[in-house]
Amino acid sequence: MNQKLTNYLNGVFAPYDGIRSAAELKADLLSDLEERYRELRAEGKDEETAFKLTIEGIGDIEQTILEVTNLSRSLERQVLTNFSASNLAKSDFAGVTAHKGQFKGSALHGSDFSGADLTGSTFKSSDIREANFDGANLTDCTLSALDLGNASFRKTILVRTNFSKSGLDGAKFIGVRLTDVTLTMTDLRKTIFESCLFDGVDFRYSDLRGQSFDGQTFVGVKFDKTALSEASFRGATLKNVSFQSGFTFSKKYYRAIKTICFDGATMDKLTFAALKGMEADLSKVTVI
Repeated sequence: MNQKLTNYLNGVFAPYDGIRSAAELKADLLSDLEERYRELRAEGKDEETAFKLTIEGIGDIEQTILEVTNLSRSLERQVLTNFSASNLAKSDFAGVTAHKGQFKGSALHGSDFSGADLTGSTFKSSDIREANFDGANLTDCTLSALDLGNASFRKTILVRTNFSKSGLDGAKFIGVRLTDVTLTMTDLRKTIFESCLFDGVDFRYSDLRGQSFDGQTFVGVKFDKTALSEASFRGATLKNVSFQSGFTFSKKYYRAIKTICFDGATMDKLTFAALKGMEADLSKVTVI
């Protein structure tokens, strides 16, 4: 009768062959079933009755197996995506899926993450110079306080991505929609932005002196307390954009605003009024 129990469990566990947690559960369960079967036989039950009662006593075994294997797979994925404090320079991660991946304090110089789904991953304090994130999904990713010099973000998905305090010299953001992205306290003077849409982006306390945003779109963006001397928004579209200086005793911030080029820009009435109050040159601006 032991073989009959074994055959029964083999059939139930067949869809989960190769999963370690399922094999361990199967072995434990077989031992328990054999013991229960022997107890029923000792009570005088015939073989068929004892087998039937033994099987009925284990309840919804398929649901239990599913829950155990799902948990195991989740834990395996967590182990697989923990690459913290690793030397992974010039590694190939193109097209991978690594949700909530851990890449803290790692050497990732020149690595290829193009087309990868890295939702929720953390890269804090890593060296990611010249890394390729083209077409990658960086939703809810943390890339703060690290070196991203010359990294590429062409058509990358950036939603709630945090770049605060990172080095972005030579980094390229091309054809990107930045949604609720954090770029605070960051030197962006040598960062390249082309054909981008900035939606809810926070630039507070960053250095944007001499930066060119010509022809790009800004919606609900914060440039509060940002260094903007000689920046250019030529032909750009600005809606509900904030340029607040905060409390200050000097006119330094207002003098900087006067150096910004808004020629050919289009902006809503509130943004226009705020900049007009700072004496920005809006003579060639279209108000919508």
